[in-house]
Amino acid sequence: MGSTVLVTGGAGYIGSHACKVLARNGYTPVTYDNLSTGWSAAVKFGPFEQGDLLDRERLDDVFARYQPQAVMHFAALSQVGESMRQPGMYWHNNVCGSLNLIEAAVAAGCLDFVFSSTCATYGDQDNVLLDESCDQRPINAYAASKRAIEDILDNFGEAYGLRSVIFRYFNVAGADPEGEVGEFHQPETHLIPLILDAIDGRRAALTIYGEDYDTPDGTCIRDYVHVLDLVEAHLLGLRWLEDGKGSRVFNLGTGKGFSVREVLDRSRAVTNRDIPVIAGQRRAGDATRLVSGSARAEQELGWTPGRSTLDEMIRDAWNWHQHGGYDL
Repeated sequence: MGSTVLVTGGAGYIGSHACKVLARNGYTPVTYDNLSTGWSAAVKFGPFEQGDLLDRERLDDVFARYQPQAVMHFAALSQVGESMRQPGMYWHNNVCGSLNLIEAAVAAGCLDFVFSSTCATYGDQDNVLLDESCDQRPINAYAASKRAIEDILDNFGEAYGLRSVIFRYFNVAGADPEGEVGEFHQPETHLIPLILDAIDGRRAALTIYGEDYDTPDGTCIRDYVHVLDLVEAHLLGLRWLEDGKGSRVFNLGTGKGFSVREVLDRSRAVTNRDIPVIAGQRRAGDATRLVSGSARAEQELGWTPGRSTLDEMIRDAWNWHQHGGYDL
């Protein structure tokens, strides 16, 4: 292969795992990250360029120097609650930043684009296995910003021949089993690392935000995908574009959802540790049930989420939590 891929957000959780997979498959991943939520210590598999997506001059310089053949775009603000409180920040950072990136890519003649979107664009559609044909009804600014970027990519495809693969997925979990990179956020907002923090005393307890949802145990249900399965799909999406195939949207999920309480129960079993829990109020913008079908990705990309069992995701995350970490 040998081609160069610009990876925005490559110092973050998913982006760093993507860089490792790209490097192992003969690509040169160039990380572009402003380190607002990423970590320089996570950049281990290719060059690092610190910069902001809102800085067009910096983007143009990076495109000119590295001449990437493709972009993998992970960089985004992604906290649902924060997006409800500060929608303008999400529209400005996510949408304006992505527009800058897309325009810079087109100007540089880099027309293959893999985008990290979200199943949250479908909104709260209960008892529906979400697939690519479902209506998009975002209920928070984070999801709405991702939907807007999808529309921009579609428009630029029509106008300039930009080819995009868009992946819509929801909860990503697990970590690199070799412990080189993993999930590390400050503040932490994702369920499984929050549970692990509560297990080892880094937080007093896990807060369950809402126990009165219309689900069997009253807690929200989500579809969880192992981060390695997820980045493998991105590699397949990149190869899809390299093979000259057209723009396409793919959902990535297992088709099976787990409630917060189910994740807690499996975490107790996998770690053999107790988990202190307290009840909290619902958070604005949280959907009741989000489960994503991935038949199209399996049939057209040949993707299989083979690692995405709840036990394996928790076990890999627990290994990283205990023995990994970044020397910050």
